[in-house]
Amino acid sequence: MPILDVVEWTDQSPNQIVQRVPERGSGEFRLGSQLIVRENQAAVFYRDGRALDTFGPGRHTLSTQNLPLIDRLFKLPFGESPFKSEVYFVNTRTFTDMKWGTSQPVTLRDADLGMVRLRAFGTYSMIINDPSLFVNTIVGNQGIYETREIENYLRSMIVSKLTDILGSLNVPFLDLPSRFDEVSAAAKVKLRDLFAQLGIEIRGFFVESVSPTEETQKAIDERASMGAIGDMQAYMQYKAARAMGDAAQNQGDAGSMTGMGVGMGAGVGMGAVMAQVLGQSMQQPRQAPPAEQAATSAAAATAGATGSSAPATVEHAFTAIELLVSRQLAVPVEERNMILQKLATMEVELAKADTDLTVIKQQRGELNERWPWLSEELEVLFRQPAVEQEMAAAARRFMEQ
Repeated sequence: MPILDVVEWTDQSPNQIVQRVPERGSGEFRLGSQLIVRENQAAVFYRDGRALDTFGPGRHTLSTQNLPLIDRLFKLPFGESPFKSEVYFVNTRTFTDMKWGTSQPVTLRDADLGMVRLRAFGTYSMIINDPSLFVNTIVGNQGIYETREIENYLRSMIVSKLTDILGSLNVPFLDLPSRFDEVSAAAKVKLRDLFAQLGIEIRGFFVESVSPTEETQKAIDERASMGAIGDMQAYMQYKAARAMGDAAQNQGDAGSMTGMGVGMGAGVGMGAVMAQVLGQSMQQPRQAPPAEQAATSAAAATAGATGSSAPATVEHAFTAIELLVSRQLAVPVEERNMILQKLATMEVELAKADTDLTVIKQQRGELNERWPWLSEELEVLFRQPAVEQEMAAAARRFMEQ
């Protein structure tokens, strides 16, 4: 290995943190060699797992006077054979645009959505204010000195602390954007001592975005749709009363609601299911308005008197399966609401003048995949004459385009 008479880092990149001389193995340095350290640089001699001597900007002639640790360790008289070591040039400028971000989504509890999976991104600024400590901890303890590896190591520290902060804040995801300044300040405080142990001073920390994964965004969209409907229980009671009121005016139509209930595996006539749902709603502590009480009582009386009716419209057909879902007490409320929202989406789509069969197919596929117990009921639903007619009409419109 050649003797290094001049040691310097000439092609310093603004974003490069450390440069090792030589790049591999140990270098041979002779007393009397020249060490050139430029502005915004520090040179650290390193040997056997520890930083020995550190030099600031300027031209230095290596001697036993300015290498006291090397002199004591290796007993080097002036002019004798070269000593082996490595030099790490450390960039001491302020790094103002360091990026951080989550490589994998972080799972957190959420007051509104239950569980959310989030990605977060931002920037931070730092300066290496203790090059000797930095080389000892990063190079000595971690065995890394390439800029990419150092950035990855610092990024993992940031994500770990940020996850702790977001978890302890107990702020719903939808309210997080208004708390970015608070999160940034808390992260800077937590990281300050941690970075100081590496010889780094953190100058600034910024959260630029916190975004959900596709699955979480889908849950947010579904919740927004359910919020637009309002109280799902009241909505179902309203639909049941309306369907039974229509049934009283359309006796004698094809089929029977009782038969449909058996076909769906409900075990009881759908008229009885509706009457039971309405009966429970009448037992609620809330006092319904007189008009609503009259509609409910009339609908229940009609159900008891007729006992049967055909789902003559798309709304009737969907009301039957929606009531069935609402009675599945073994299924968590949140899941029942998700199913009802998807059914409502299909019903609204069928009612449009330009029905999109792709939307209906997608919603039905998601219901079948996630809740297989609904497959048979969905099959019955789509065999109802009113639904079949709308699907056929939509198909004809598609073919005519």
